[in-house]
Amino acid sequence: MSAAPLWYWAALAGVLGLCVGSFSTVAVSRWPAGESLVRPRSRCTTCARTLGPAELVPVLSWLALRARCRGCGSRISWTYPAIELASGALAAAAILSFGPTWEGAAAAILGLALVPVVVIDLRHRLIPDVIVLPAAVLGLAVATAADPARWWVYLSAAAGAAGFLLLLALVHPGGMGLGDVKLALLLGAVLGASVVPALAIAFGIGAALGVVALVRFGPAARKMAIPFGPFLAAGALAALWLGPAMIGWYAERLA
Repeated sequence: MSAAPLWYWAALAGVLGLCVGSFSTVAVSRWPAGESLVRPRSRCTTCARTLGPAELVPVLSWLALRARCRGCGSRISWTYPAIELASGALAAAAILSFGPTWEGAAAAILGLALVPVVVIDLRHRLIPDVIVLPAAVLGLAVATAADPARWWVYLSAAAGAAGFLLLLALVHPGGMGLGDVKLALLLGAVLGASVVPALAIAFGIGAALGVVALVRFGPAARKMAIPFGPFLAAGALAALWLGPAMIGWYAERLA
């Protein structure tokens, strides 16, 4: 794999990411409604016409069709190409940063899983097991392959992060859901020790937003329900690239 230039592997990862992102748009649309992710074939959500192969090319089909269904002319939401582009960009960035390695693959898995999770959580305040749990298992396997001698770090981080959020969910059920617990499992499985700064960043963003909401809405802000999944995703992506440096900085202060 190292014989090919890095840009080649990053471009390949980006293309694969676009394809996974295309499937993610199906998950975002169908999973909250309890529909199958594989049947029936992709169709227009307005006229139910089955889409042809030329209409399923990530991003390019949306541009070529000018964001409208070829059959009924109804508008196609910009969120579809946005999900595909975000997935492709995160996959490519993972390979550019960590190379065509197991570590790069684990980072790509995390990024690809987070995109539909964030969209669904923002829309429905739900985190899909069908995405998070398989990604956690696959992410743990790939992260372990990247550093077999430290397999216990990733396993412990996954269990510890999930256990910590589970405790919070039991203490304050209204503020933390089991979906967040399972998402923390995925974060720990891929990030290992960097899940600690990931959680710190997530709670920091949440606290800052809470203060803003209190200032803006007063006591009524305490009754507002804000999905925590996007905060966890933001913390995970930050820790993916900055986590080791953050841990090193903190360790130096303790020394």
